Amino acid sequence: MVSVKDIALACNVSVATVSKALNGYSDISEKTRETVRKKAAELGYLPNLAAVALKTNRTYNIGILFYDDAGTGLTQEFFAKVLQGIKEEAEGKGYSITFINNRLGGRKVTYTEHCRHRGYDGVVIACINFSDPDVIELAESDIPVVTIDHIYERNSSVSSDNEKGAADLVRFVYDKGHRRIAFIHGSSSAVTDERLKGFKEECKRLGLDVPEEYFLECSYRDTKKVAECTEKLLKLKNPPTCILFPDDYTAMGGINVIKGKGLNIPEDISVVGYDGTGYSRFCDPELATLVQDTDRMGRLAAGKLIRLIEKPKETEITHEVVEGFISIGKSVKQID
Repeated sequence: MVSVKDIALACNVSVATVSKALNGYSDISEKTRETVRKKAAELGYLPNLAAVALKTNRTYNIGILFYDDAGTGLTQEFFAKVLQGIKEEAEGKGYSITFINNRLGGRKVTYTEHCRHRGYDGVVIACINFSDPDVIELAESDIPVVTIDHIYERNSSVSSDNEKGAADLVRFVYDKGHRRIAFIHGSSSAVTDERLKGFKEECKRLGLDVPEEYFLECSYRDTKKVAECTEKLLKLKNPPTCILFPDDYTAMGGINVIKGKGLNIPEDISVVGYDGTGYSRFCDPELATLVQDTDRMGRLAAGKLIRLIEKPKETEITHEVVEGFISIGKSVKQID
C-alpha cells in the first residue's frame, strides 16, 4: 500500500508537506499542492479516512437532503441528473455522498441531529418542503449548506433560471403564432412563483391578455391531476391553442388526454413541457420543452459546498442562477 512517505520521496518534499497538500492546508503553494495530489493519484494512494478525520476534523462525507412529495425518488429524472453532477464533482474532490433521513436506530430525529450524528461535513438540500421547520433548522445551523432551487439568505444556492425559462417558452410559442396560451403550473413553491412571474410578465410585454381560466394548478409529476386540468381546458368555450405543462412527465399525462379525445398534436392543439428529460424526446411527437442544465447545477452546488467546508472564512455566500435552453421539438404548430 502506498504511504505518505512514498509520495514525499517521489516528489522530493517532506512528509509534512505531503500531508498539508493532501489535507488542504493553505500554507503551501498551489503548485506544490497540485504536484503532490497528482503524484498521489498516479501512485494509487488511498488515505485512511479514519485517520484523516482525526487530523482534519472532517469525514469527507456530504449529506444530501431530498424528499419528493410524489414519491418518485431517484426515478425523478431531473433530480437524478442533478445528483449525478453533485456525485461526480464531490468524488473528484475526495468526498462521498450519503442521503439524509430523520430516523436513527428506529428513533425519529431532526435532520440536524442526523447530520451531527453522521458527521457530515456539509449538506446539499434539494426537492423538499423548504418551509419545514426541521429543514429551516438545518439551514440555520453551523453545518455548511447549499440549496438547489431555493434561496435562504444565509446559505449559498444554485437555481435554474425559472423566470427566464418560462418567459422564453412564452416567446417561443408566441413567435409560432399562438395567442391563446394556457399554463398548467406547479403547486406553490419558489420555483412555481418564478415561472408564473416569467410567464405573466412576458405575456404582458407581448400584449397578451390571458384569461384566469387559462391558469390551472397541478403538482409536479401528478398525471392524475394534470388529466383533470387538461380536460377543463379542452372543454372551454374558447380553448387555448397551446398548453404549457408543469414538467415533461405531466405533459405526457396531458398528451394522453388530448389523444384520447381524438385530437392530434400539434395540428389540433400544441403542447409544451419543462425540464428537458428523456420523456420529451420519446414523446410522439417530440415535445417542445425548456432544457435545464442539471449537470452544471449539480457540479456548482457540490463545488460551492466543498469551498464552504474547506475555506469557510474565505468563501462568500452566493446565489447562482443557471440558464436553460429551448428544445423546439415537434409539438408546437406554426400558425400563419
